[in-house]
Amino acid sequence: MAAPCMPDACISDTTLPGDSLASVAEAATTAPAAAADEHYMALALLEAQKAWREGEVPVGAVVVKDGEVIATGYNQPIGRHDPTAHAEIMALRAAAARLGNYRLPGCELYVTLEPCAMCSGAMMHARLARVVYAAVDPKTGVGGSVLDLFALEQLNHHTAIAGGVLAEEAGAMLKGFFAERRAAAAQRRLAGRRGTEDGN
Repeated sequence: MAAPCMPDACISDTTLPGDSLASVAEAATTAPAAAADEHYMALALLEAQKAWREGEVPVGAVVVKDGEVIATGYNQPIGRHDPTAHAEIMALRAAAARLGNYRLPGCELYVTLEPCAMCSGAMMHARLARVVYAAVDPKTGVGGSVLDLFALEQLNHHTAIAGGVLAEEAGAMLKGFFAERRAAAAQRRLAGRRGTEDGN
């Protein structure tokens, strides 16, 4: 199964126990200055955990308006059989339904991985005020890694973008997911070889 827009090449070498994400979210609420960004990104990381539990690449997103989380989303393309069901798209759909408008002016979106071209296009069509991401995606990220769609002057709407918020935690989660998936694949190969040997 292909992993949409989330190569493990972008992942850090740190590890993050799943239970520590709640403490990250709690700690972020007490920090000054960039505390709001860290707080909302920690909530996005909790959404990413939901994706992992369902066997999806762990990416999560939240949409915020006037300091309130109005929508959340997590990666679901495999389970939904939908190539567009990335975390950002799921959150944008929920936010638009809640506000009763396909435009989301004044809203900010927090996502745990640098968005791909599809998601970035949707963000700009939604007229988001700002996008904040955690880990970079050097293979398909278009918030500055592969290219920067948000900086193209030819486009008629320009959404502000910032990256690196809780990047270490997001990268560790992605690394853990891919390591677990590789280990499971190795176990399946080993079991297959043993079955073949036993059959002979």
